[in-house]
Amino acid sequence: MANKDAVGLEGPAFDLMIERGKVREFARATQSRNPEYLDEAEPPIPPTFLVTVAFWQPPEAAQLFDKLDIDNRRLLHGEQEFLFTGRPPRAGTRLTARTRVEEIYEKEGKKGGTMTFVVNVTDFHDADGQLVAQSRSTAIETGKPPTQ
Repeated sequence: MANKDAVGLEGPAFDLMIERGKVREFARATQSRNPEYLDEAEPPIPPTFLVTVAFWQPPEAAQLFDKLDIDNRRLLHGEQEFLFTGRPPRAGTRLTARTRVEEIYEKEGKKGGTMTFVVNVTDFHDADGQLVAQSRSTAIETGKPPTQ
């Protein structure tokens, strides 16, 4: 079961540079045909682009997830949500990201065992320190390991 004492813990802050080529690659990978993402010199990011934050996290960011003490054999990705406070950032923007454990709660599973839900929130701030986006991710630790 996940460590409920991890609620409120934060990982390190780190920078994420939004690059035109990466926006284009992401758009193509997600089969977008939107010319705004593919042709503009400073395209806006597609709404789910911020999932790429995982590629920018420094190695010490893993310490936050280690403190959750989740059994990876029983881990499911439950939900992902992206919230923007205004228009999505554009290529050329540098964001500062930081992840925190917002909530850990339990529910009884239909197939037996207790499921533990872990909600992590990553805040994205611009150079002026303004919150421009949030990513909310829910991970689920199932009550029983999968059978093979």
